[in-house]
Amino acid sequence: MGADYATNPLIFLLQFLFGAYTLVVLLRFFLQLTRADFYNPLSQFIVKITSPVLVPLRRFIPSMGGMDIAALVLAWALKTLELLLVVLISTGAFAPGFAIIGAIPGLIELCINIFLYGIIIQAILSWVSPGTYNPAAALLHNLTAPVLRPVQRFIPPIGGIDLSPMAAILGLIVLKMLILPPLNQLVAASVS
Repeated sequence: MGADYATNPLIFLLQFLFGAYTLVVLLRFFLQLTRADFYNPLSQFIVKITSPVLVPLRRFIPSMGGMDIAALVLAWALKTLELLLVVLISTGAFAPGFAIIGAIPGLIELCINIFLYGIIIQAILSWVSPGTYNPAAALLHNLTAPVLRPVQRFIPPIGGIDLSPMAAILGLIVLKMLILPPLNQLVAASVS
């Protein structure tokens, strides 16, 4: 039993814990940016688990233009620390430069995935229980509206079927394919 036996589960746990909290911090950023209903039970959950870190951080990092910059800095710091620990555990190398720069494509991918999976989940919820109130569906509607609204202007419902979520999903996947490879190459080139 080699070192991988113990390091793989440890790396998995680190990536899960840091990834989950980074996701929640970014959700708070986007929910505030889209002016989602903060009285929604899911919004309250997100606020309660992020406030202990964000409230003190906001003393040093103020909001700008209605954007919670402290949440973005926290998400970047979490992703940086995650990458730093994963590289340290897996290779034994201390690579702060890679972690600092490498966090950026990871965060961009996570941001795109938030909207991508949000639209997918919203579409599934609309098939399962259309017309009923669901706090998750209401929150997803607020979150995905800035992405779906422009697409819905170009693709109106056809025969009562809204194809705009499919077009938005395809657009987000293409966006990931166009943005992430060059960013990852830049990160690799800057660290080499």
